[in-house]
Amino acid sequence: MSMAKKECIKVLHNERIEEGVYDLWLDAGDMATRAQPGQFLSLYCNNGGRLLPRPISICEIDKKSKRIRLVYRVMGEGTKEFAELKSGDFLDCMGPLGKGFTLEGKKALIIGGGIGIPPLLELAKQLTCEKDIVLGYRDATFLNKEFEKYGKVYISTEDGSVGRKGNVIDVIKENDLTADIIFSCGPTPMLRGVKEFALANKIKAQLSLEERMACGIGACLACVCQSKEVDHHTNVNNKRICKEGPVFYADEVII
Repeated sequence: MSMAKKECIKVLHNERIEEGVYDLWLDAGDMATRAQPGQFLSLYCNNGGRLLPRPISICEIDKKSKRIRLVYRVMGEGTKEFAELKSGDFLDCMGPLGKGFTLEGKKALIIGGGIGIPPLLELAKQLTCEKDIVLGYRDATFLNKEFEKYGKVYISTEDGSVGRKGNVIDVIKENDLTADIIFSCGPTPMLRGVKEFALANKIKAQLSLEERMACGIGACLACVCQSKEVDHHTNVNNKRICKEGPVFYADEVII
């Protein structure tokens, strides 16, 4: 069973860093000491009409001061409520949840897209191997300067306003980037391209999948993905993203 339980925690900082994108620091207590890169927190709205929590990936972990950073995009009424939080406010939270990244490899390629970029920052910080970092945006960039502390950063944008016009795979091929391990998080079409690139080049890859979640602890089966092997919990070719994931090896799942 998960060690996680719902707790009331304090908001330390919350500000907009780009259009629709917010930077939230939480006084997370023991959650911070247990958290690993790739895991997520489930945040509960104070509005009683919104019963289901909102899963948000962990961006940074400060174990010494027991703080957790979340960088999230306003997508609906729940995250819109979070955007209005002020320092000193409180909210209910459960975490850390899910299976995060396994730190491995001698040379890593970190690939993020859109709001899948924030959960890769703590990973980049904790990986001690050589690493290249490829970040894909629709247009406006965020967090890219912070990634520069941990490796060489390459950027793609759909409109070509920053970096290379195109997608992350275009950047990887243009710069002949390679590695013995890939870590990636982002929208499904991007992850599909990353998986194809990894398989074609015989590179091991860990993918963090994005999916709508409900319970966050694997009980409701609302967030399943198709797996190659039969899952022992459901006895079908499914894996629960919130429990067995969100991070999977590329050869474990069909996307």
